[in-house]
Amino acid sequence: MKTPGPDEESASRPRRTAQPGGRYEIADGVWVLCRSDRAGPDTAEVHRDDRAQAAGFPSWRAEEFLAGRATLRRLLREVRPDLADTAVRPDARGRPCLVGHPDIGVSISHDGGLSAAAVAPGRRVGVDVQLPAHEPSEGMLRRCLRGYAAPLLKLPAPERARELAWVWTVQESCVKAAGTGLAGRPWAIAVPPGHRRGRWGRYRWASLRDSSPVPLSCAYTPREDPRARGRRTAPPVDLEC
Repeated sequence: MKTPGPDEESASRPRRTAQPGGRYEIADGVWVLCRSDRAGPDTAEVHRDDRAQAAGFPSWRAEEFLAGRATLRRLLREVRPDLADTAVRPDARGRPCLVGHPDIGVSISHDGGLSAAAVAPGRRVGVDVQLPAHEPSEGMLRRCLRGYAAPLLKLPAPERARELAWVWTVQESCVKAAGTGLAGRPWAIAVPPGHRRGRWGRYRWASLRDSSPVPLSCAYTPREDPRARGRRTAPPVDLEC
């Protein structure tokens, strides 16, 4: 059995806090919050800069955008309150970035009236939440699961759909952490069905199967080198996969 490395300490099981709204610490300093958008963000949660960015969006997109940003800011208030009022902009790869704090990894996801956010100081991070499709096609299962697809094709449609959603959240969170999006071919990332943790290249990933009622996964880079702690203004290095 492999001895856990320093990035894997305290990471055998995601820790859910007593906070309402589904906040989880999946590894030391890697936080995820998932909540429903249906009630809409409180007026106090809508940051003036986020509202300005959403001004030209279609109403449905503005609602989704503001809900995701509100979820991110709620999580920041809980784990890094000093950054909760920071402007958020996309970086060169389209990942959300806290202006002036490139060393703080953040990520946002939306699906079906849910929003999720992740915060990970000193790391790249990606998060994805996904409600299961009603009945995924055999082609979709084979594309995303490849060699793992055959056993799942024997399951009832709801179980197939749920497992595919779990796998896709891992695949999507990995390419979001890397900043490649669909160009990173997420469906080609091997994710064994039922697994809770794994790696893609040098990215770690975790599925919150024991904690979250909906498919929710997060990918992140290893903890920064302690010898580099004095260089806090530099973003974490993108790691090849």
